[in-house]
Amino acid sequence: MYIYIKRYFEMGLYKIEDMKVFVVSAMITADQFKEITGEEYAA
Repeated sequence: MYIYIKRYFEMGLYKIEDMKVFVVSAMITADQFKEITGEEYAA
């Protein structure tokens, strides 16, 4: 799932708010959030 989320974020289909939802729902980790967005995850 990580690969698809990362790709869609890079394409602009997902925003930071979407990425936070993925962390909360355990689809990606906080570390993966940082790797994809370049920002620290803050709930």
